[in-house]
Amino acid sequence: MQRVLRKAAAALALGAVVAYVNPISAADTSAPPVPPAQAEGAAPAPLSMDELKKPMKPLERVAASPKGTLKNPYTDNPEAIAEGQKLYFGKSCNGCHGGGGGGGMCPPLTNTVWVYGDTDDTLFRLISLGSDELKKAGYARKGTEGVVGPMPPFGELIDTDQDVWKIIAWIRTKFAGGPERRHW
Repeated sequence: MQRVLRKAAAALALGAVVAYVNPISAADTSAPPVPPAQAEGAAPAPLSMDELKKPMKPLERVAASPKGTLKNPYTDNPEAIAEGQKLYFGKSCNGCHGGGGGGGMCPPLTNTVWVYGDTDDTLFRLISLGSDELKKAGYARKGTEGVVGPMPPFGELIDTDQDVWKIIAWIRTKFAGGPERRHW
C-alpha cells in the first residue's frame, strides 16, 4: 500500500513540476495547425529520413508534419536505443510507466496493444502533445489499461525531436508483441 501511495505522490509531484514549468493557458490548448495539403484531403507526403534527422523542437516537428508522416529514423539503432533509455529515465517517464516500462500508475509499455496505437507517428504525437491534445486531434483509445490521469505533454520538456525518437526506439525494445504485430 505504501508503495502505491509513494508512486501516486511521485506522479502528483511530477505533474506539479510540469504545470509549474509549462502552465497551460487558453492559448496553449489549441491543436497544431493542419497543413494545407492535409486540410484539402490530399494524401500527405511521407518525410524522408534525411528530413527526419534534421533536429527540431518536438512541437515544431508536429506542427510541420501532416498526420501519418512521422517515422522514427533510429529504429533498431543500438546507440540510439541506449541513449533513449537514458532519456527515458532522465525525463522521468519511469515515474508513471515504471523502470522497465512495465507500468505502475499508467499503462505499461510492454503490452501487445498500446493505448492510442503503435505507429511511430502516434507515439511521437502522444509524447509531444499529451493524451488530451491527441484526443482533440481525433485519436481514439485502443487499449483498455486504466490510468490515473492524462499523459502530460512533453513537447516543451524534451529538447529535440531526435530525443523523442530515441526514447521511442528504446520503448520499442519493450514491446511484447511478436513480429506479426510489429508495424514499424
